[in-house]
Amino acid sequence: MWTRGAHEERPVPPVPGAAIVPAPRHPIARGSAPPAPRVTAVLGPTNTGKTYLALDRMMGHPSGMMGFPLRLLARENYDRAVAIKGADKVALVTGEEKIIPAHPSYFLCTVESMPLGREVAFLAIDEVQLAADPDRGHVFTDRILHARGYNETMLLGSDTMAPIIRRLVPHCEFISRPRFSRLSYAGTDKITRLPARSAVVAFSAAGVYGIAELLRRQRGGAAVVMGALSPRTRNAQVAMFQNGEVDYLVATDAIGMGLNMDVSHVAFGELGKFDGRARRPLSAAELAQIAGRAGRHMADGTFGTTADVGPLSPELVAALESHSFERLHTVYWRNSDLPFANLGALLRALDSPAPAPGLVAVRHGPDHLALKSLAAEDDIAQAASGPDQVRLLWEVCQIPDFRGRAGATHARFLGIVYRHLAGGGTLPDDWIAGNIDRLDRADGDIETLTGRIDQIRTWTYISNRADWVRDDGAWQARTRTVEDKLSDALHDRLTQRFVDKRTTALVKGLRAKGQLAADIGSDGAVTVEGYVVGRLDGLRFRSAALGGGDGAVARKALQNAAVRALGPEIAARLAAIAEAGTDDLAMAGDGVIRWRGAAIAHLAAGRHPLTPAIRVLPGNLMSTRQEAALLGDLETWLGDHLRRHLGPLVSALEAGRDATLAGPVRGILYRLAESLGAVPRREAQGLLGELDARGAKALARAGARLGTETVFLDGIGGQQEVRLRGLLWCVSAGVAGDQAARWVEALAGANGGAPRDPAWPGAFCRACGYVPLGARVLACARAETLAAIARKRARQGAFAPTRELRRLAGGSVDDLVGALVALGFQAEDGPDGVGFASGHGRRAARGAAKTAAKRRRGGRKPAAPASPFAKLADLKLKR
Repeated sequence: MWTRGAHEERPVPPVPGAAIVPAPRHPIARGSAPPAPRVTAVLGPTNTGKTYLALDRMMGHPSGMMGFPLRLLARENYDRAVAIKGADKVALVTGEEKIIPAHPSYFLCTVESMPLGREVAFLAIDEVQLAADPDRGHVFTDRILHARGYNETMLLGSDTMAPIIRRLVPHCEFISRPRFSRLSYAGTDKITRLPARSAVVAFSAAGVYGIAELLRRQRGGAAVVMGALSPRTRNAQVAMFQNGEVDYLVATDAIGMGLNMDVSHVAFGELGKFDGRARRPLSAAELAQIAGRAGRHMADGTFGTTADVGPLSPELVAALESHSFERLHTVYWRNSDLPFANLGALLRALDSPAPAPGLVAVRHGPDHLALKSLAAEDDIAQAASGPDQVRLLWEVCQIPDFRGRAGATHARFLGIVYRHLAGGGTLPDDWIAGNIDRLDRADGDIETLTGRIDQIRTWTYISNRADWVRDDGAWQARTRTVEDKLSDALHDRLTQRFVDKRTTALVKGLRAKGQLAADIGSDGAVTVEGYVVGRLDGLRFRSAALGGGDGAVARKALQNAAVRALGPEIAARLAAIAEAGTDDLAMAGDGVIRWRGAAIAHLAAGRHPLTPAIRVLPGNLMSTRQEAALLGDLETWLGDHLRRHLGPLVSALEAGRDATLAGPVRGILYRLAESLGAVPRREAQGLLGELDARGAKALARAGARLGTETVFLDGIGGQQEVRLRGLLWCVSAGVAGDQAARWVEALAGANGGAPRDPAWPGAFCRACGYVPLGARVLACARAETLAAIARKRARQGAFAPTRELRRLAGGSVDDLVGALVALGFQAEDGPDGVGFASGHGRRAARGAAKTAAKRRRGGRKPAAPASPFAKLADLKLKR
């Protein structure tokens, strides 16, 4: 049976209006006299210019006809002939399309559709090696034997046909055409590593779709070419490849028949196919026909296999590279001199044995099987009682089965057509319209649309029978409109499924080497060449979200396109940062440096808390040189920022390195800078003991206060200063950004005192200018004031809490107890409340613990008579 694929054209009746002249029939016997017309076989591998030569020869004759294996090729060469001779001189005749001017001189046809009743000076048959095809071979053999131009005939094809042509056409002349370019084996490779401008070949829809999906994920996409596609869809897919919208093509053996494309490499994803009967390996000649698509005209090409297939054998490689294949000695034949007196005579003629050696009779072609099936139906056998009705039945049986349906289903449809024609002469308009309207829908997936196109092609074929329909022109226009609509929809579905348009457009723009057209929206959305590629946030580019299947190439294309397109914008932003004022750059408690609200860098631990390192955030599009310049600008800004807000600290750090100052002064100032402004006095006691009067004055000039509890710097206790000091400590200590931000903000808003978070280290509190005292933290100056008042009262004996003391400590008696105990005082509950007295280190601490426990229990114990707190019993405490 005939199969869909690269060879899918079907016969049509002679061109309406053409003169019916018997085609010349040349005897096969070797002893026959040579025919007068010249017959030339132009043979050679692919890319030898055979078709171009024949078309050029035909243009030199007053009339001519060429038969091609594909409607697509017939149309392509029709367009060339029209460009040379004009539309009024050239006709296109295929099973589904006819363009016939009033007086044509040149006919471009599919082989099955050649109007052989038309006498022409020149005639050519392309791809004559298809005479060895089990499905269509008998048609090519018939043309080889009988189709002639009265001046010149050319047979074009593979040189494997030389022996059988010599046998069938004894006086044929032979011209050998060498390949223009070299074809060489490139070995095997993964599909994702194939070079650009590659065609990957598979022999099933599932295989083609699977490879195309992989290429979309990993390489941005691929065009798809299969025999099942309509010519319009095929052309649109090929155009994508030719225009560079995609760099890969996935195809069946449909590309092996004359589709001229800029393919540099052909990779076989399979080496076998199902031919309608069984799965079989491809012959060397079939592989060569496909591999020959690589390296067109003078450009060399390569072929190979995918990793799943594995390497080709050395013998096969040698054959493909040298174009040396086993010669054909037989071709398929079927009797074309058919009698139509009755059904029996017609069936017997179709069963005729081959008349000569080298010819193999075709048995049971699809039209033959359909005829047998319909002839077995009584009403049809009765209707086909005369020559005209028998001929009509045979013509109906030749309606192609584009859908590849089971024989019985197609035969039933043919029976309906025949009954209409036999009964009324033409097909009913409403029946045709109903069938076409049912197909006029552009919804559905790839398989659904492909099925509808197959069906509409059948109706296109029928509409080209002027004697079967009432208004053939109208029906041809209608079917053509529907087929175009379905073909465009199918092209869109294929593109949507197998092409990432954004990636391929960006790759194409990158290849052009010019400046890409970029636009940045107010929200930071970046559009390059019309496609949204991501967002620009400050200096960082965030690629647009990719599908889960998108691979490295898609991501790389987006990144490269962004780098190219956003280069000028990044340079402009860096220049603005270099000149930025205090309002443009800012740094929050998380340590992130922001430019106009966009994060561009963050702080990291440096050699000293006051000299943190700066790290540019990842994802930026800067060059190494630009990043280094940015770091320099940010370091300058940070230094100025710290000096502006933490001047005393910066000065302390510089003074700590000043050799002209006394050692104790330098040491104390350096320790203050290192601890970000506050040091427990006990840790500086050694240096303080070495201070003289001049040293003390130098420290005072530097803003240092020598408290009894803490040595600290004045003038850096404001909210912004506290926030910055806390951030610097967290960066130096490695506290995470979010946690650091929470800690810093808590103390920045403490306003002199706040509840203490148990997680806060004492060093952090002092770096922020606070001293941890019990459950509270107090600003250093406030803690010193509290300690001074408490010492003054303690020198007079035991003392009770006062409003001033409570205010300084935080507001409650419990806050005061915790603060004074932490400062070394002793607290004890008496009959009239808590009281305080000077304490002595550990004993005071133990007393504080006992007091706190008592207060939690709510119980009070009378003061011991000898205790200083006994005197409190005689006092009325002020609350």
